Amino acid sequence: MKSWKRTYQNEKYLYVLALPGLLFFILFKYVPLWGLSLAFTEYSPYVGLLKSQWVGLKHFESFFSNPDFWMLLRNTLAISFLNIIFFFPMPIILALLLNEVRSTAYKKWVQTAIYLPHFLSWVVIVGICFLTISGSGIINKLIVDAGGKAIPFLTNADYFWGMLTLQTIWKESGWGTIVFLAALAGINPELYEAARMDGANRWRQTIHVTLPGIKTTIVILLILRLGQVLDTGFEHIYLMSSSAVTEVADVFDTYVYRVGIQSGRFSFATAVGIFKSIVGLILVVGANRLAKKFGEEGVY
Repeated sequence: MKSWKRTYQNEKYLYVLALPGLLFFILFKYVPLWGLSLAFTEYSPYVGLLKSQWVGLKHFESFFSNPDFWMLLRNTLAISFLNIIFFFPMPIILALLLNEVRSTAYKKWVQTAIYLPHFLSWVVIVGICFLTISGSGIINKLIVDAGGKAIPFLTNADYFWGMLTLQTIWKESGWGTIVFLAALAGINPELYEAARMDGANRWRQTIHVTLPGIKTTIVILLILRLGQVLDTGFEHIYLMSSSAVTEVADVFDTYVYRVGIQSGRFSFATAVGIFKSIVGLILVVGANRLAKKFGEEGVY
């Protein structure tokens, strides 16, 4: 007790600084946890949560036995893993390229240009996409003028996952470079000097100095990204969806909105949310343990 009081007295201002963050997590992360009990009841807003009928795992059984479950799982995992394979490396590549730019003014201009899409809503991004690749869009007009046939980008299911991935890369890659640029700034310059003295060119310096210097940051962000593997972004997919591509566009988030929220099945929607959270937790724990086995720090 005395030790705790002494620590508090010495670090009281740090505790004060941490207080807003702690209150945020308590109010918006921990207090709402009581609402998870909705998944085990037949919730009715007319009688309230406490008086709603307890149904146990009924909603989970209904969800897993639904014939659409495997389609939803396939679409969600496909979109997520495409983002991990193609989107996740892009901020790293951009950060490495920006790190090689010697002109400060040009570097700031490029950073501003690639940060800008992050501040645009998905409504704007999808609107630009529609104007560009729709049947009467600029790209199809150029194809037709060149003697080809218009390509149905927006109504062909084969293009849907690719379009989502490209839009995510364009919108978020620049913003994602911030963390990696900060990590690059923390690398000891003496390591580069030693590498140059050993005859290493810029490519070898990147391979043997730069990438090892930011490896821990890459691993931590990848672990955190795996925890969101079932969160594919409702707004983005909902805006891009149409009846022509439902088979590849329907994911857990859109399914919950359509079947759970619009139909008033709040307990069912909560059950799906719990399933997503459990899968994310398992992936984070598993990836963290795997990272530690390979000598990395991990998230915890």
